[in-house]
Amino acid sequence: MFYEIYFFAYPRMRTFWRSCSGYLLVLGDNDNGELNILPKALQRCEHHGSVNSKLPETFQTNHLLFYERFKAYQDYMLGDCKPSEVKAFTADYLEKVLEPCDWLAVWSTDVFSVLVEVCNVELKDLKACVELVLPMQCDTRGCEMTEEDMKSLLEVTQCKVPLQELQVVYNESGDFDQTALALEHLRFFYKHIWREWDEEDEDDDFDYFVRCVEPRLRLYYDILEERVPAGLVAEYHSLLETCSQCFQQFAVLRSNLSADSDSELDNISMVEGLKLYDQLEMLTRKLHIIENPLLRYVLAYKGNSRQQCMQGRGPRESGMMVVHIVTASCNTLLLQSLLNDRLIPLCSAEDTEIQFHRDPVSAVDSCCQGDTVIILPGLYSVNNSIFLPDSITVEGFGLPDEVVIEKKDKGDSFIESTGADVRLSNIKFIQRDAIEGILCVRQGRLCMENCVLQCETTGVIVRTSAHLIMKMCDLYGSKGAGVEIYPGSVCTLIGNGIHHCKDGVLIKEFIDHLDMMPSITMENNVIHNNEGYGVIVVKPNNEERKAGDAIVHTSNLANQTAVNYSTDDSVASTVGKKWQFNRQLNPNKEVTCVQAVQDLMGDHIFVSIQGNQFRRNGLSDFGTFFF
Repeated sequence: MFYEIYFFAYPRMRTFWRSCSGYLLVLGDNDNGELNILPKALQRCEHHGSVNSKLPETFQTNHLLFYERFKAYQDYMLGDCKPSEVKAFTADYLEKVLEPCDWLAVWSTDVFSVLVEVCNVELKDLKACVELVLPMQCDTRGCEMTEEDMKSLLEVTQCKVPLQELQVVYNESGDFDQTALALEHLRFFYKHIWREWDEEDEDDDFDYFVRCVEPRLRLYYDILEERVPAGLVAEYHSLLETCSQCFQQFAVLRSNLSADSDSELDNISMVEGLKLYDQLEMLTRKLHIIENPLLRYVLAYKGNSRQQCMQGRGPRESGMMVVHIVTASCNTLLLQSLLNDRLIPLCSAEDTEIQFHRDPVSAVDSCCQGDTVIILPGLYSVNNSIFLPDSITVEGFGLPDEVVIEKKDKGDSFIESTGADVRLSNIKFIQRDAIEGILCVRQGRLCMENCVLQCETTGVIVRTSAHLIMKMCDLYGSKGAGVEIYPGSVCTLIGNGIHHCKDGVLIKEFIDHLDMMPSITMENNVIHNNEGYGVIVVKPNNEERKAGDAIVHTSNLANQTAVNYSTDDSVASTVGKKWQFNRQLNPNKEVTCVQAVQDLMGDHIFVSIQGNQFRRNGLSDFGTFFF
């Protein structure tokens, strides 16, 4: 399966160490089919609500690790249930682990927290029958509640409260540890995993844990550990809220329809309901893309608003050009060399000024259109992202390994380019902890030459309508693709080394009514030692294949013989493009290699592809992913 390329299954551990709260949790079945969950010294949650809280301490359970929740949901709570069976499976799980009665809990809502005693549990409705503990121990938020008010509220609810609103009062005996953990799993599930519309899927015959629970759980921890760009997190939460509102409107409209009525009002409501249903399907599909680790990787998102709103300064009113020199210190020999080789040619005009800076970020932030930044040899550690909204030139004075810019702090990306004509050369960029990528060309044109890019997460991203020219660069270490190319972009890759990444080049050929095909030139690149594919194309699914399938062309293209491939003459004359691969002439692999080339030609996304070398890529030199 293609999914195995991008993420791995977690092992089925029977025992694991709960490091953050210091207990060993063992899960297993006894001879009676009951769950054995043996926590050792579950920790207490001190000062419930506030330091001056009147309430007793509860169990500390909200800092569970991914493995703990994964194991509980997969093996004990949900198993292989369908969406329509979730509630029944959950009730069955709770029946095995919950104490049936006579335990104290804090009933917490948005308005108050109050101490109650559980008299009975009604697992079918996931509720508990409770009594108020007297004298009343209660904390309120923004209101005042007396004992009589609380009794009246319980009377209205028939003394039944949702189980997920209960937090078990801490007890050192260990008798209620299983109950506390079970309620935590229940509470977390309905807050972060379950969606109101999950039961609406017409195809109910699927494993709910595999399709929904696992990807949503992974996404929750990816967000918690800051492995997802802030813009994508904001987009996801916004989609969730919009989808919830849409479903509520749809549910109300559906409940008001009469089954046997042919009235004009009902017909209008039915049309509105169909529109809402279509909107709901579109929103849930977008959520699925973000929740699925593979689709999130290959489809991603359009970027956050702050990055898109970066405005350039434009030219100075005076018309003066500025050369910005970046150095912490320099000797007379280096200064003389700089003067002869760069400053005298650049500053021949009288309207040119020279400014000095100690770091690249301050130099770039001071630039206006047409300025030049010259960075002298040294290691420059920066904490902020570098934004390039104007047409400027940034060059290193020396070899790339001598002029190094390193980003250490976490952030969405390292370099953001939106200028109409930006040029980078002779610099080594080292990425540390960036979430989105080492370089993102969002719009305009960026020409990068003789640079080294040492990635830690994603490599170079070329967004829709952007233009990247990358020549004689060395890119390695990306945990995603070395270069990600979006629809409607223009990308020219000439003489580069792209290696030791997840994939070499990822081409996103999915289009909508606003986008066009990408336009790509690849010449004389060496793409090698990537974990997945040398080049992989992502495109919409067709009727013949299932979404998520990979069509893999196992062609090991080496640097021995150059061969021209084309289909029939009409295609060659119509397309009018150069198709040339360096490849090893192996009779066993010639057919698949020709097929790979023909598929790429049929896509019409390459202006030219010739002289490239492909070596030791883990899965294949070429692959196609259908979504």
